[in-house]
Amino acid sequence: MSNRINSVMPQIDHDNLTSTITEKDFALPKPAIPHDSLLAPPISSLGRALQSLHMGSQGQDATGHTLSDTPLGSAPSTAPGSPRLPPVRQNSGSATPRVRPPATTLNIPGMTRSRVSPDGKIAQRDVGAKLVVIMVGLPARGKSYITKKIQRYLSWQQHECRIFNVGNRRRVAAGAATGPAATPPKSPQRNTTLRARSVSGVIDRPTQAAHILLNGIDPIEEQNRLIKLPSADNMEQSAEFFDPHNERASQIREQVAMSTLDELLDFLLNQGGSVGILDATNSTLERRKLLFKHIKEREPKLGILFIESVCEDAKLLEANMHLKLRGPDYKGKDPESSLADFKKRVQAYESAYVPLGKYEEDNNMQYIKMIDVGRKVVHYRLQGFLASGIASYLSTFNLSPRQIWITRHGQSEDNVVGKIGGDSNLTESGKHYGTVLYNFISTKRTEWEADQKARAMENLALPLQPGDQTPPYPELLGDLDEKNFCVWTSMLQRSIQTAEDFNSDENYDVKNWEMLNELDAGEFEGLTYKEIETRYPEQFRKRKADKLHYIYPGVGGEGYLQVISRLRDMVREIERIKDHVLIIGHRSVCRVLMAYFMDLTRDDIADLDLPLGMLYVIEPKPYGIDFHAYRYNEDNYTFDEIPGYQPQKEVEYSV
Repeated sequence: MSNRINSVMPQIDHDNLTSTITEKDFALPKPAIPHDSLLAPPISSLGRALQSLHMGSQGQDATGHTLSDTPLGSAPSTAPGSPRLPPVRQNSGSATPRVRPPATTLNIPGMTRSRVSPDGKIAQRDVGAKLVVIMVGLPARGKSYITKKIQRYLSWQQHECRIFNVGNRRRVAAGAATGPAATPPKSPQRNTTLRARSVSGVIDRPTQAAHILLNGIDPIEEQNRLIKLPSADNMEQSAEFFDPHNERASQIREQVAMSTLDELLDFLLNQGGSVGILDATNSTLERRKLLFKHIKEREPKLGILFIESVCEDAKLLEANMHLKLRGPDYKGKDPESSLADFKKRVQAYESAYVPLGKYEEDNNMQYIKMIDVGRKVVHYRLQGFLASGIASYLSTFNLSPRQIWITRHGQSEDNVVGKIGGDSNLTESGKHYGTVLYNFISTKRTEWEADQKARAMENLALPLQPGDQTPPYPELLGDLDEKNFCVWTSMLQRSIQTAEDFNSDENYDVKNWEMLNELDAGEFEGLTYKEIETRYPEQFRKRKADKLHYIYPGVGGEGYLQVISRLRDMVREIERIKDHVLIIGHRSVCRVLMAYFMDLTRDDIADLDLPLGMLYVIEPKPYGIDFHAYRYNEDNYTFDEIPGYQPQKEVEYSV
């Protein structure tokens, strides 16, 4: 069937036409029929109805006959059809040529470029390179922790990634919210469960499209208007709500899950998204089959990756359960009774739980299984650079308490005159900064170790309290001995010289990294911004307009996306190690690292205000991070903490 309606069509008897169309074997292309009695349907409804018009369930062309008013069971219309346009083919050296699919290879923003993706991001047409991540696992297994880490990592690499949390929708749908908002948000495409109970059970996509043309409304949407979720009546979401035998609650949970999945698919297919993460338990095989089928029906080429989080360590599981009491389901409630109820909820899920394994492998489904938050990682049939990159990243996880310090080097000679790049030495003021930094870090290191020991003993002695933020993680009790402390610098003199006092102390492990070097300004190295503006006004204007994507001209010239790419392995190493680390970097490098750990948006990275003399400390936690900022006090030879400090954009132009 062509993409044009046949110029000769049978006359439609509108007087006898009803709003219900009988299923017929025909296919309908995108129409443009001038007719006084046919009202144009909404574009969104028509687009959804025609989206898979020429594709069968196995991805094969599903062509039929032209639109006809011949009754069902009669011979199809003999009106001549428009010529069918063959797909682009490539000779394979055999008698039967094959259809050539678009290449879906590695895409790295700022590091790759093509006709369909000039910025290196996944092009909208490359649906096969996009990924649906489906989380799997019982409650309190760290799924939300993993999803947030994945989303932060991929977004930092400039991939469009978003989390879709079913639990948040479930709380609304089950009446946790008050007022009219206590219903699940609607999605442009309804879920499979609703569709199975609607007229779509007897109307195929071509018939559905014809219904839209003739009546101006999608029959599925028309039917779904009459379908509502079971009345929630502010259902108490205790353990009984999650009992698989609770039919009313199960229906709510299933419908909310599918509605959330449709929102995720809209993000990937219609809004330029690259990765969508479905954060839910999805602990039954039936639920996972339903999700997989629904995705493939909507877009067969989308990649699907299951990620299961498993806890075999009893102490770690107990700690996770304590942490759950800070969540919205138990906020403000008695911690002891809440913990007992949550354990009943877990038991309800366990009664129907089927882990990833044989079924997925028998059906060639790619998956990753994490045991004890990174102690062991298993993956199967990973395909694509996104899935492989996620697996590599997940293998670096650890929950060991530690500190990550970030600062720029001391003042350099080029800083004084405003030159960018270069490899100048420190001024006397810069050398003093290095000494004060060494003394301050040494003091804070001792204080931190004493504080950790005190907290560990306190957690063991005290009963559970509302709002506990430091659960007794096993790593905490086993890691109370003095930790190693790494000091990492770039290969440039101003960074190396700032760490000289650390290098003289055997209690610190100092290492120089080329990937920590300042952004290379190419042929503009050694110039001031005023000189660049005067001599290269067009380049100055381009960089000021879009600093994140700008690349300095000349041999070796870089931009922020190149810095992000070369720091990717360093970020994984920081996530992997259990030791403290101090990074003495440069402005662009510190901006990129801060953007990752603080989960900043791409609009903030290139303009983040990080002046000389600022020192930042980040402590990874199971629920996020603890963050503190200090300002160098040159007069008192110390650093002063800035309460409530939050990173912000700078006003003046900088590298």
